[in-house]
Amino acid sequence: MNDWRIYRGAGLPHDGVRRLPPPPPWRDFSSRGPDTGAGTDPSAARRLGVLRRLVENHHPRPEEVEAVNAALYLRRPLLVTGNPGTGKSTLAHAVAHELGLGRVLRWPIVSRTTLHDGLYHYDAIARLQDVQLERAGGRQDVPRRPIGSYVRLGPLGTALLPGDRPRVLLVDELDKGDLDLPNDLLNVLEEGEYALPELERIADLEPQVEVLTDDGERAVVHGGRVRCTTFPFIVLTSNGERDFPAALLRRCIQLELEAPGEEQLTAMVRAHLGDDAVGDGDELLRRFLDREPGEVIAADQLLNALYLTQHAPRAERVTRDRLADMLMQPLDRPR
Repeated sequence: MNDWRIYRGAGLPHDGVRRLPPPPPWRDFSSRGPDTGAGTDPSAARRLGVLRRLVENHHPRPEEVEAVNAALYLRRPLLVTGNPGTGKSTLAHAVAHELGLGRVLRWPIVSRTTLHDGLYHYDAIARLQDVQLERAGGRQDVPRRPIGSYVRLGPLGTALLPGDRPRVLLVDELDKGDLDLPNDLLNVLEEGEYALPELERIADLEPQVEVLTDDGERAVVHGGRVRCTTFPFIVLTSNGERDFPAALLRRCIQLELEAPGEEQLTAMVRAHLGDDAVGDGDELLRRFLDREPGEVIAADQLLNALYLTQHAPRAERVTRDRLADMLMQPLDRPR
């Protein structure tokens, strides 16, 4: 059909949503990719592109490769800074995919995030409610649920579980967190261990407690403490909105990501949208590359524009230009 619009604003109900095309690959939450199996990351297809073989053409810059290897060799976190859309989060998924390290553990940081949120959560209220319900129902003969049923490890806590291979942990937008959070992380990142006081108190009675992990699996905690045997590959991302203490910086490998160049952009478009999108979207690619110095436009804005303008009628040049203008507005432009 010539009319690409699904919603027309006419106020008359219709079933046009049936014509809605498949979502962009990076927004397809039903897709799991062609090689998803046990231990793989279900979000990797969205992050790296459904045509995953083409992701291999996305050659990172030498300094990116060197920084990743330095973090792997030294067992240190990788602190990645850069403007939005430069691929900071994708780097963690790319490393996990190439090295076969399974699902990426993701810890998104907000202003209220504490270290405890990343380590574990003990649901004392649920445990108390279960005890009260047992007593109210007179069910003294029913075995009480073990304390481990009320403990769930967070992303950081799960990453530090003992294992033969490192887990990949993405601590996303650390600069959004409370001022104390970077300092609170220091001891855990340095020692690679942490305690669960609720389990330590009963370690003489229950030396081994089975708890739930961030993966939804079960793990055994010994003596109320978790100690890693293989330090995880940790990617700390920051948009550069604030400075971090020197104590954290010296414990990290630092990497500043630049905006992707033509080679990286072309590989990214191929990975998500295929070869045809590169030729059809050449004008938008050039517009992205020729933007004003210092103007911040994220790569995913370009992908959004390429995807949507493919579905707008090619005869309506004005419509396609208007969509591109809407989707590729500089992020640093005052509103």
